[in-house]
Amino acid sequence: MGRRRAPELYRAPFPLYALQVDPSAGLLIAAGGGGAAKTGIKNGVHFLQLELINGRLSASLLHSHDTETRATMNLALAGNILAAGQDAHCQLLRFQTHQQKSKNKAEKTDSKEQGPRQRKGAAPTEKKSGAETHQEGVGLRVENLQSVQTDFGTDPLQKVVCYNHDNTLLATGGTDGYVRVWKVPSLEKVLEFKAHEGEIEDLALGPDGKLVTVGWDLKAFVWQKDQLVTQLHWQENGPTFSNTPYRYQACRFGQVPDQPAGQRLFTVQIPHKRLRQPPPCYLTAWDGSTFLPLRTKSCGHEVISCLSVSESGTFLGLGTVTGSVAVYIAFSLQRLYYVREAHGIVVTDVAFLPEKGRGPELLGSHETALFSVAVDSRCQLHLLPSRQAPELSLSCLQKYVKMAPESGVTAVLPAEIVYFPPHNLWPVALHMSLLHLLGQAPAWEGRGERKTQAVELCGFS
Repeated sequence: MGRRRAPELYRAPFPLYALQVDPSAGLLIAAGGGGAAKTGIKNGVHFLQLELINGRLSASLLHSHDTETRATMNLALAGNILAAGQDAHCQLLRFQTHQQKSKNKAEKTDSKEQGPRQRKGAAPTEKKSGAETHQEGVGLRVENLQSVQTDFGTDPLQKVVCYNHDNTLLATGGTDGYVRVWKVPSLEKVLEFKAHEGEIEDLALGPDGKLVTVGWDLKAFVWQKDQLVTQLHWQENGPTFSNTPYRYQACRFGQVPDQPAGQRLFTVQIPHKRLRQPPPCYLTAWDGSTFLPLRTKSCGHEVISCLSVSESGTFLGLGTVTGSVAVYIAFSLQRLYYVREAHGIVVTDVAFLPEKGRGPELLGSHETALFSVAVDSRCQLHLLPSRQAPELSLSCLQKYVKMAPESGVTAVLPAEIVYFPPHNLWPVALHMSLLHLLGQAPAWEGRGERKTQAVELCGFS
């Protein structure tokens, strides 16, 4: 059999570095560019219309926004306002879609942008600030709002930007190690403090206002405004490597599926130095209130480059520096999906299709969809088939459970329950039923080829 491949959704005329999804309008927003170097490679933000055509998810170029000499390296989205990291600056962009009659006012140019196809009536030209693209039935306008310098290092670069829970503030981090917090949309600075010695690699804002930062100084911190709350220690209950220093590569908050007010923090740890025989990278799930590690698992020997959490907190998406893409269950950190070297070069960003707005309509019969972009200019689509789990109730499970005084509670599951096809999930409700029924069971007995994998999915490994 040949190597598994993911479908190519779109190809841009420049390297892609950042990705966001607008669920209300069904837009996929991809950004990047060649920077200020005079190589002929453009810089821009492309707005792609997502559509379900004959049961297949497709994307077509709706609008191309020219960012002139600045490549966009990171994005955050709040409603219809994009925060774009461009060199040492943060640029706010407002976009709007509207219905209209068929017309085309685009000027003809010699631009020859690549892409899988152009929508009928869409202009293949890039526009400057305030430019508008017209196509039959749909129009989109992009407007430059405020811009501010957010990093002041020797070689300044904004590396990360994110909004708070109510989209009134955004936080930035970069090469100078400072966190800066800004009002939206005025970009008035409201907070600034030194978080790390060296570069900030990633940051995440929780719903309670706590801020997590990870840096090249091998440390991860939790802050309340500019006050240090705690330092994260991922090896507290996990593997230890005396000769291999690790650093935190990414951090993201996610919901707890069975707890509407609950939060988990997820981090990725990678070896700080490249070795001839690379040690594994690790995923860690943390309690979102105590910030104690709950579970740590290896996620392979490929160096992780980016992390995303699905809107419901059910899935984690990972990209690697060698171009591979994977999807994990957030509950157990079990891998469900993997495409080796899907891009063949570093994956720069991954994003899930949100589960609100047009998300369910666009998913069709699939469980989730993950988009990935890379320096190869491609945007790829990774689909997880809908799970086909048995309908089980708590009372049904009870007949497979027995009390064993010498070993606590032991579950004996029939083969048809334990075995399941690859990439299918047990529903979270079933996970919770087992947890409720068994408690923290120390031992399992099972029949079927997938006993071990099923036990790991339920969190008892």
